[in-house]
Amino acid sequence: MNFDHHQFPADHPPLCALSLVLQYLDLYEDAKSLCDWLEPVEWFDTRGPVQTAAWLGVERDLLGKLQSTIELSMMRRFASQQRIEVGSSLWDMMSWVGNDLLHYLRSTKERVRVLSEMVQFWEIVKGEDVIHVMFLPRVENSWDDPSGAMGRYLRMCGREGEVCAMVYPDRRGSGYGLSRQNDHPRLDFTRIRDEGDVHFAHARGFVAKTTAAAEERLRVLISQAWTWRSGPFLNNWLHWFDWFFENIWEWFASPHWCVGIILDARSYPIFFESKSDKKISKSV
Repeated sequence: MNFDHHQFPADHPPLCALSLVLQYLDLYEDAKSLCDWLEPVEWFDTRGPVQTAAWLGVERDLLGKLQSTIELSMMRRFASQQRIEVGSSLWDMMSWVGNDLLHYLRSTKERVRVLSEMVQFWEIVKGEDVIHVMFLPRVENSWDDPSGAMGRYLRMCGREGEVCAMVYPDRRGSGYGLSRQNDHPRLDFTRIRDEGDVHFAHARGFVAKTTAAAEERLRVLISQAWTWRSGPFLNNWLHWFDWFFENIWEWFASPHWCVGIILDARSYPIFFESKSDKKISKSV
């Protein structure tokens, strides 16, 4: 088998050596859907940094800022070898990378399949808002860190932009983890950190852990973490301040209210008496 991508003409769709290996293993389509980094790697390897940056819609310098020192070291060692022998450090490193990639593809594909049969989608009403939540119930033999596969499943089923939060079994306890999807700006889990059944809430508000297991209680916690409006996360006392400016202050600043004050103020000469009026009053 020839896994050298240089065999293709210049106008061939971008493919790298890894792409050809994945095609040989019949895993290429899975990798394209599960590995966001694969297509940029193909472009960079076949089109170079300038065209890749243009394709990504970013400045050329950004690619250099994201360059991995580990990748550079691996590439240097690989380029210096005529033959890679079994048992060498480079052989072991490449084996680790390959085995981890194969394990990720196969396990993630299976997890996505299981998720499609198990997950529930909640709609929690709070005021005029509807909070869309993806919930994974606890079952026997739950795997570690299900949140990563949940995010991937949302992208694959086209509901990534709809769901705001994810609720999933806590791998370190009998309760659940709560996290915001795609760093949603209206969820702040520091708002529930003082609840008796919440034993952890990250200071940045993106995740919390609770001992609660009842679905109704989990819904309440999500609702309590929902903020009134997007923007910087606000503490409880700031929400009252926010409410005041959205309701009371807008009424004070309304044109009708201002006109009423102005018309009423005209009865007081100290506010509207002109210089000519003052001279007339003095002469009288």
